[in-house]
Amino acid sequence: MGFKMGIVGLPNVGKSTLFNALTRTAAAQAANFPFCTIEPNVGDVAVPDARLDRLAEIAQSKQIIPTRMTFVDIAGLVKGASKGEGLGNQFLANIREVDAIAHVLRCFEDGDVTHVEGRVDPVADAETIETELMLADIESIEKRLQNIVRKVRGGDKEAVQQERLMRAALEALEQGKPARVVEVDAEDLRAWKLLQLLTTKPVLYVCNVGEAEAAEGNAHAAKVAEMAAAEGNAHVVISAQIEEEISQLEPEEATMFLEEMGLSEAGLDRLIQAGYALLHLETYFTVGPKEARAWTIRHGTSAPKAAGVIHGDFEKGFIRAETISYNDFVSLGGEQPAKEAGKMRAEGKSYVVKDGDVLHFLFNT
Repeated sequence: MGFKMGIVGLPNVGKSTLFNALTRTAAAQAANFPFCTIEPNVGDVAVPDARLDRLAEIAQSKQIIPTRMTFVDIAGLVKGASKGEGLGNQFLANIREVDAIAHVLRCFEDGDVTHVEGRVDPVADAETIETELMLADIESIEKRLQNIVRKVRGGDKEAVQQERLMRAALEALEQGKPARVVEVDAEDLRAWKLLQLLTTKPVLYVCNVGEAEAAEGNAHAAKVAEMAAAEGNAHVVISAQIEEEISQLEPEEATMFLEEMGLSEAGLDRLIQAGYALLHLETYFTVGPKEARAWTIRHGTSAPKAAGVIHGDFEKGFIRAETISYNDFVSLGGEQPAKEAGKMRAEGKSYVVKDGDVLHFLFNT
C-alpha cells in the first residue's frame, strides 16, 4: 500500500505549483487567484528508493516497480470554511479522505503574488487552517451527539463508546487543541478512526520558500519549525518553483541543477521521507529475475499482513516468510550467496517485518 496525502493551504501559497512538480504533470492549474483548483486533483508518484535500484542491479531484474504515493491537491481554504465560506464544504469533504495533511505555508515574499490576507505570516496561516478544521469537528461532534442520545440511553454499547470518545475530542477542541492530542486506548482505536475527525489527521508543514532560500530556509520557515516542534509535528522546507523546474529536466540535468542550488536531494524525496515517518510507514522488497518491487507497510506489521499487501490469498494461506535483510543481500551479492552464508531466515506468523527486508512468501492456495 501507499498512502494518500492531501495538499492544503490558503489560496496562492503554491499548492498547485507543488502538486504539478510532484506529479510531473500540469493537471492542476496554477493561477494567481483564489480557487483555481476547484476539483481535487489526484496524482500518483513513484516513491524514490535507491535500495530498490541496487537490489534490481544485483538480481539482474528485468523490471523495477517502486511503491507509490498519492497526492491530492485540494481547493484553497479561507476563513469561514467550516461554515461553508469559499469552497469550504467541498474542502472539508475532500480532506476526510486522506491519510495525512500537508499544510503548504507561504514562506516567500513576492509582491506579484497576492496573499488572501494581504500579508506573509505562515504561522497565522497555519492557525487559520487548524481553526477551521477544529470548528468543523466541533460542529460534526455536536450533531452526532444529538443523534445518538436515544441509543446511549438504551445502553447501546457502541453508542456509549462513541459518546465517550466524542466527548473526549470535544473537550480538547473546546480548549483550542486538535483532536489528535487525545490519548486513545488500543480497544478504542477502530471506533476513534470511524469518527473521521479532521483534526486527527497527522500534519506535515511544508514551508514554500523562494529559490534562493531552498537550501537554508529563511526567517519565516524558522518560525514554522518552532511551531511544528512545539506541537510535535514535522516540517520540511521546499521551493515549489525549484521543484517545478526540476520536474521538467532529465535525471542527469536535475542532479546537476540540484548541486548548483546547493541541494543534496529533491524536495519530493524529503517530502516523502517526512510523510513516511509521519505515518510510521516502512518498505519491504520482493526481488527476482523478472522484477524487483517495493511494498509499503506500517511499522509493526506481521509477516502474514505484509504478505496480504501483495494478495489476500498470501495472507490467508501464509506458511512462512524467507527473509534476508537488505544489508546482507547487498553485501553478500544476492539471494543465493546470502542463503549459503546462513543469512536467509525462515520466519513464521509472529514475525514483525523490518524496513528493508527482502522477502519471499510461502503459502497454501
